[in-house]
Amino acid sequence: MRLTPMAQEQTNAGPSDDALAALFQEHSRRVLAAAYRVTGSRQDAEDALQTVFLRLTTRWGEIGLSATPAAYLRRAAVNAAIDLLRSRAAAGAIPIDELGSEPADRHGVSPERWHQDREFRRRLRQALLALTDRNAQVFCLRYFEDLTNKEIAEALGLSQTRVAVILHRARKRLQPELLDFVKGEAS
Repeated sequence: MRLTPMAQEQTNAGPSDDALAALFQEHSRRVLAAAYRVTGSRQDAEDALQTVFLRLTTRWGEIGLSATPAAYLRRAAVNAAIDLLRSRAAAGAIPIDELGSEPADRHGVSPERWHQDREFRRRLRQALLALTDRNAQVFCLRYFEDLTNKEIAEALGLSQTRVAVILHRARKRLQPELLDFVKGEAS
């Protein structure tokens, strides 16, 4: 759903129930999927989805949602999911699903390989918490949401060069932890 600037101005106090319902109907699956790819937990993804839309109702007038609601909501989902992972880690709470998400299709994948992949995803999520908010956001948009550097740059108002630098730094920061995992699996 795209709101015209005039419709958005008229609802600066908050979205109408119809506008919010239409926005939720159109984008909730995409937001849920983006949050799930970051958290690996259906329950956490649903919490992130709820957070995104609750924040949307309180910040409606501040958000330039009319031009690109899908891009805004994708970024918001990634941010909410990262925030949720950080808050769970800080509290020392690890939900049962955080043991690692299952791939949608296990057909043809050995149990050993499936377990290794699941453990790798768990370690990657844990390692993401060591990144700054911006680095984690860019990394997730690139590798979990499969956006190009150009798409990330446009969505975040950055240059493509800046996105490339952020990704390089994020990979460099994540490499030691993930390399330890890969070496441990090889032995």
